[in-house]
Amino acid sequence: MDVVYFSSVSENTHRFVGKLQDKVEVAAYRIPLRRTDPASFVTRPYVLILPSYGGGDQRGAVPKQVIKFLNVQENRALIRGVVVSGNTNFGVHYCCAGPIVAKKCGVPILHRFELLGTARDVDTVASLLTSPQSVLSTTT
Repeated sequence: MDVVYFSSVSENTHRFVGKLQDKVEVAAYRIPLRRTDPASFVTRPYVLILPSYGGGDQRGAVPKQVIKFLNVQENRALIRGVVVSGNTNFGVHYCCAGPIVAKKCGVPILHRFELLGTARDVDTVASLLTSPQSVLSTTT
């Protein structure tokens, strides 16, 4: 299963995806950082990995670049699940971008992790992406 991800200038999500690629062979495509860049297009099913924004406010939790990417019908049709990062300092809004995207796209939230993620988080996501018994095999 491919991965599409967005990472801000902090590069936290990018580093998580890098650790994931060190663990398993997975194609990863980054959504452009600048909102003015052209929209990206995918042609194969994928899992979306994204951070939550907003500092504890649900408004603005989903990065605008991710919204732009998912507003392309072809991209939205191929999403199979969501992995979301957040900061527990956001309290009840921890990883709140995940449920927003999952509900809008009708896909499951596969995993949540804090900031850079731990080795266990990487193992969990790697297993989801490569296991034929994973939830992803029932949504493709």
